[in-house]
Amino acid sequence: MTDAFLLDPTSERTPQVRPRLPRPATLEGLTIGLLDISKPRGDVFLDEIEAGLSKLGLRVKRFQKPTVARVVPPDMEREIARECDVVIEALAD
Repeated sequence: MTDAFLLDPTSERTPQVRPRLPRPATLEGLTIGLLDISKPRGDVFLDEIEAGLSKLGLRVKRFQKPTVARVVPPDMEREIARECDVVIEALAD
């Protein structure tokens, strides 16, 4: 599947078809960003993900939104895009 329906929670009225980005063949040599959206226990989930990725010798960078109630600040979004090749976002409660 190359396209997906995504609903933008910031006021999108009808779903739009957007092409999926290609997945990397391997994570070796890539920087993996872990984004904590500040929901309770998201950090616990990402701690486990980071431990597993680090055990595999992969490079990991952590980021945390200031609050769950707002989108990622533009400066943080640019930093993640500049410094990371792939991103895992934590949603937990």
